[in-house]
Amino acid sequence: MILAGDVGGTKTNVALLESNGGALEIVRFESYRSREHASLDEILDAFLGTGAITLEAAGFGVAGPVIRGRAITTNLPWHIDAGQLADRFGLPTAALLNDVEAHAWAVDRLTDADLLTIQPGSSGAGNVAIVAAGTGFGVSALIRSAGTTVSLASEGGHADFAARSAIEADLLGYLRSRFGHVSVERVLSGPGLVHLYEFLRESGGTAEPEWLGAELASGEAPATISRAAVNGRNETCARALDLFLELYGAEAGNWALRTMATGGVYLGGGIAAKLLGASSGASDAWRKRASQLFLKGFLAKGRFRPMLEAMPVQVIVNENAPLIGAARCAMTTRAARG
Repeated sequence: MILAGDVGGTKTNVALLESNGGALEIVRFESYRSREHASLDEILDAFLGTGAITLEAAGFGVAGPVIRGRAITTNLPWHIDAGQLADRFGLPTAALLNDVEAHAWAVDRLTDADLLTIQPGSSGAGNVAIVAAGTGFGVSALIRSAGTTVSLASEGGHADFAARSAIEADLLGYLRSRFGHVSVERVLSGPGLVHLYEFLRESGGTAEPEWLGAELASGEAPATISRAAVNGRNETCARALDLFLELYGAEAGNWALRTMATGGVYLGGGIAAKLLGASSGASDAWRKRASQLFLKGFLAKGRFRPMLEAMPVQVIVNENAPLIGAARCAMTTRAARG
């Protein structure tokens, strides 16, 4: 039995998994609203209850940097320690890794049903890039070299946002006046979509409809903007989502080049699955257009466009991928320690 967790700024998913013939099967799953709990320990207490469970391994993907076995979540006031988790469960070690790195560990365990292809490409071997937009923005990779595969931990989502056009330069100036340093995450995340909408509305001097203002104030602003765009109810929302998709593709293309991802690019996080997958409730025509906007940004790399065209690009639609990845990392770590 393997305990796995996917700790995010919005929700924390916890599961028990079993390994059957190399496949990892979830036998119990619960999801918790992260901000309704004081710590990961509190969530684990609720999940495990008072019953005795013997674990073979435990692994947790966390939205934040993990340094020397310790993590401070980026969008939560939580401190998580791998050693303390191992002691709690009577294990020699517990795997603690960045949540997008957990996506990377899952890639080799995903099936066709877990993926949505938006560019088939022609490559099939080599490094794999993972790019994930959700509450925040993260990147990782699987690096394949000399017959071995290792995952790459990264906080690339907090690197500088780079403008490619006049409107993006204006966006950069607008965000710099608000935040000082402008990271990629300030643009490519749920809050980032709101920033894009606010920039376009303010720079265009567009009045905000009363119904839209009321829905934005309800507390689910990114979802409100997405719905208004997909349903054609507001032009500014539509422009914001178009810009978001193209910028998402551009940053995914940057990371694909930096990691030489001839083995493919995988989009994790909730946003890609919602905007590009069937779960959005959007028409096939809209989702096709959304994929085209993403690929427009992804492929716009000048002389290296042919290399990007050869890379498969797929959306991870299995929302349990980080749990599968954390569990796989936990098993690998256990095996390495004998």
